[in-house]
Amino acid sequence: MSVLTQPKIDCHHHIFDPVQFPYIPETPYRPEGHELGTALQYGAVMQAYNIRHSLIVGPTSGYNTDNRCLLAALAEHPGRSKGIAVVPLDISSDELATFKEQGVVGIAFNVAMLGTAPFVAVDALMGRLGELDLFAQIQVLDDQLPELMPLLKRTSTPLLIDHSGRPDVDAGLAQPAFKALLSLAGQDRTFVKLSGLSKFSHQPYPWSDAQPYPLALLEAFGAENCMWGSDWPFLRATERMDIGTLLLLVEQMFPDQKVREQILWATPKRVFGFAD
Repeated sequence: MSVLTQPKIDCHHHIFDPVQFPYIPETPYRPEGHELGTALQYGAVMQAYNIRHSLIVGPTSGYNTDNRCLLAALAEHPGRSKGIAVVPLDISSDELATFKEQGVVGIAFNVAMLGTAPFVAVDALMGRLGELDLFAQIQVLDDQLPELMPLLKRTSTPLLIDHSGRPDVDAGLAQPAFKALLSLAGQDRTFVKLSGLSKFSHQPYPWSDAQPYPLALLEAFGAENCMWGSDWPFLRATERMDIGTLLLLVEQMFPDQKVREQILWATPKRVFGFAD
């Protein structure tokens, strides 16, 4: 079966709809033009590529802790998508439980944008997430992850690592940050998105210098702990992006159909509790 037509779950995309949900006034970045992507538009993308379910990630750009757009998208088609919300770090357990009731499965830690300082000592939040079985979705880049490792080691919260850890492609597979990420393998609580190659590659598509990293993560974590995400609608992209070409790259990188079925369907279906 072609990767374009097989059932799949997109585990990382955003919704930007400033007409219905205006951006917050103090946002540091205002997506516009080709970066916009409404729930209606993404629904058409799902139909075109047989994407049965998705994980909508609330963006720091545009909306930050204003989750109205995310929650509206989740409510429009109950069960079709789950969400990752952006919240204040002092959010209460009751507020987190309310988010969970509305389809949110985790909270975004955008370390790549905000730096490590706000996140190195969020033990109380990690504890609240763990009690509710919610993910800490962590996006780091380059050498940031080692600074978070003490926090991750002393807490037992489920972890969802964004975009292959966004390693420094010039530093190689043995770089300390990537080795730290690999050290999280073998734990049932840690899952990795084999996505975002364009975000850390120094080359154009097919981002050959970035490909060894998701391949190494797949070998270490196993397909049962790996998933794929498109990153649609490709915020701050520096070249032409299309889900079709991303999926063809998935087919090339992971030629074993059983492995692809696990990454694109079985793992996220099990982890996020999607129905058939």
